[in-house]
Amino acid sequence: MNNVVVVLVEPAGPLNIGSVARLCANFNVDELRLVAPRCDHLSEPSLQMAVHGRTMLQSAKLYPNLLSAIGDCRRSVASCGRIDHGTIPLHTPADALSWLLARPTPAQPQPGPIAVVFGREDRGLSNDELRLCQRVLTLHSGSDYPSLNLSHSVGIVLHDLARLGTTLNTPQSADPTFEMAWPDPAAAPALTDLLDDATDLLLEAGFLLQHTAHARMGKVRDLLQRATVRTEEVALIRGMVRQLRWAIRAHRP
Repeated sequence: MNNVVVVLVEPAGPLNIGSVARLCANFNVDELRLVAPRCDHLSEPSLQMAVHGRTMLQSAKLYPNLLSAIGDCRRSVASCGRIDHGTIPLHTPADALSWLLARPTPAQPQPGPIAVVFGREDRGLSNDELRLCQRVLTLHSGSDYPSLNLSHSVGIVLHDLARLGTTLNTPQSADPTFEMAWPDPAAAPALTDLLDDATDLLLEAGFLLQHTAHARMGKVRDLLQRATVRTEEVALIRGMVRQLRWAIRAHRP
């Protein structure tokens, strides 16, 4: 299914992991990635829940953090069921997943998979983790109790992704969303490295303070994500940051 990977961040339940592996097999997902799982993902209960998805489960790749898990992904969408997501914009599944599946511009063919990311069973993804992904979706659950079971969330998102993918591949589709080409954003590690460099520079210049730097640079990341900043643009801005740092230090008495 369009080189899709599913990423679970710190899953704690073997039954959930097994169920998700089965869903990945159901919807022809290419790969399951687990970030620092808090249980044995190959335990007998997990294998039993996977049923015919055992191969997917047994071949799942493990990562120490979310940044490394999506480092090779050209686009990523996170799922959020929390109310306290701050100022991070939330998209409908249709909008976020249509963007995920949309073809890149001809000048920007980048190899690499696309990812859908899901958080912990008890508290989901942190705001910092949500910000690593270019889009964040929220499911249409009731406002009184919006948080869904992990495997249920994965099933709903993969179903919508498969449905939209079928529409995308239907020649007579009249949906203009699928006719648009979207530039691929810069990879998460490149954007993170830029923001780390910029944070150091702005602290040195006195624009940022240590106790507020993280929150303020989070807003800068939000701005760049909304702009779908591209790889070459990140390289340009990072070059400017480094040159400014050199100029500050070279002319300091």
